[in-house]
Parts: sequence; C-alpha cells; structure tokens
Amino acid sequence: QVHLVESGGGLVQPGGSLRLSCAASGFIASSYAVTWYRQAPGKEREWVAVITSRGSTNYGDAVKGRYTISRDNAKNTVYLQMNSLKPEDTAVYYCNVPNWPQNWGQGTQVTVSS
Repeated sequence: QVHLVESGGGLVQPGGSLRLSCAASGFIASSYAVTWYRQAPGKEREWVAVITSRGSTNYGDAVKGRYTISRDNAKNTVYLQMNSLKPEDTAVYYCNVPNWPQNWGQGTQVTVSS
C-alpha cells in the first residue's frame, strides 16, 4: 500500500532554510515521479516541484532558484531543500505521486516569520 510521510517543517525566519523529507513506502520512489505541493491558509493547493523517475526536476515559478528537490534511493525518500525562505512560503507542504493521486500524507507545516 502506498504511504507517504512528510516531515521537517517548522518555524524559520525570513531568509532561512529548511529541508523537508517525504518518506515513501509501498513502492519504489525512484521508479516514479514524486511531486511536492503546498497549501497556504485560504488558498488552493499549489504545485511546487517534481522529480521524475529519471531524476529530472522542475519547479514552480514562485520557488525556482530557491528550492531543490532530490531523492535518496537507499532511503526511499524524496527531499525538498528550501533556501531564502519568504513569509509567503508559509504553508502546509505535501508530497504526492501522480500515479496514485488520491494518496496524500498528513503534510508538514512550514512557517516563515520573524
């Protein structure tokens, strides 16, 4: 059964960094595309980044140049390194696999505030 667990969120000052983790089970993460989304209060869920099975990456315009998605095949985990954080990055962050779009984890809260 596909299971995704996000972690690594927290409170950080503007300009700071965080690394989020998406621990996958029930499938081999390196064999599928894995995406990160975020949802801020009162807003729709927003696509953030994707890493494909081939390792190609792509990013939403709002995070391009600041975020990096990567994968550790040995740990079956996908990461999202977030640098130069801004208050508008505040959201709950989720990972998802397009092959199983109905499978969502609990998300991890990121709050950027001074």
